[in-house]
Amino acid sequence: MKDWIAATGGRQEAGDRVTFETPAAPRLALETTVMTPLAHLGALDVEGPDAERFLQGQTSAQVSLADGAFAPLTCFCTPKGRVLANAQLMRIAPAHFRLVMHASLVASLAEHLGKFAAFYKAELRVRDDQALLGLIGREAPALAEVRFDAAAPRAWHQAGDETVQLLAHPGPRPRLLVCLPAERVETEWQWLEEHATPVDNAVWRLHDIQAGLAWLDAEQRDTYLPQMINWEALGGISFKKGCYTGQEVVARAHFRGQVKKRLMRAQLDGGLLPEPGSAIEDANDKRLGEVLCAELDAYGEAEVLAVMSTKEPALPLRCAGQKLKLLKLPYAVERLDPEELAAR
Repeated sequence: MKDWIAATGGRQEAGDRVTFETPAAPRLALETTVMTPLAHLGALDVEGPDAERFLQGQTSAQVSLADGAFAPLTCFCTPKGRVLANAQLMRIAPAHFRLVMHASLVASLAEHLGKFAAFYKAELRVRDDQALLGLIGREAPALAEVRFDAAAPRAWHQAGDETVQLLAHPGPRPRLLVCLPAERVETEWQWLEEHATPVDNAVWRLHDIQAGLAWLDAEQRDTYLPQMINWEALGGISFKKGCYTGQEVVARAHFRGQVKKRLMRAQLDGGLLPEPGSAIEDANDKRLGEVLCAELDAYGEAEVLAVMSTKEPALPLRCAGQKLKLLKLPYAVERLDPEELAAR
């Protein structure tokens, strides 16, 4: 449990879910500006004179692109190219970087990177003293600018200073992630609550699903190639940088077209949320893939992100006893170089 959650008035339930007494929260997010504690996300800092050089050899991002404005997606892999954690990379100061990822992976990634950091002038810090808040809605950018004195950035960019950072994420509504010291949550939440409605963090996770953005958790660690979660289509892999752990496998899969599974977005014909890992089957009872995450939408139906075979399936599809309909992703499933994103 995270101590700062209590300051929001939310109730942290099993795992990383936070709930409020707000009726029809997903629908509310369509109509007004809402806010939520992002208890399911966490932060890991890398600091020191060698921090950039150290990260460059470990992560899929071109670290120099994280310049305090552009905040690229990235991932850390095993030598076999399987993702240990996917994250967003911020530069807080010239020799200070912050990684935002699923909270359940922060400690394990710190332990993994710690084996190599010992050979550099770089230190790792799990930032349990930082809180992550989410703002969703048309007024979110204006609220952030007024309260935190920083113009809201565009998607995959950051704004702010060394104390408070704003990150803009894509989705069907404007979305801002606010990273700030946990000790400030009560004060900031009280001000924001005058202008935005508190909702469950499931609403933020739903918008991630609708944006085609999957944050892997501890149960999904060391399972997928980055391309299986469409990470290169989101600009999360630089194919122009030098070597990093797993780079050879990731590059080979891309250039030889060896990726047979992809992240897909779908909707279930019903309100039963499937558990992560639930099988998706075709009309012949053949398993095509599995659910990564699922949330209820504004109409009470389950929306999911799943890793599935790219082969044409035998319809109809089903999952957890419900019919499954594939939906369009909001981006093209093709390589998007982070260098191009940064240049925009």
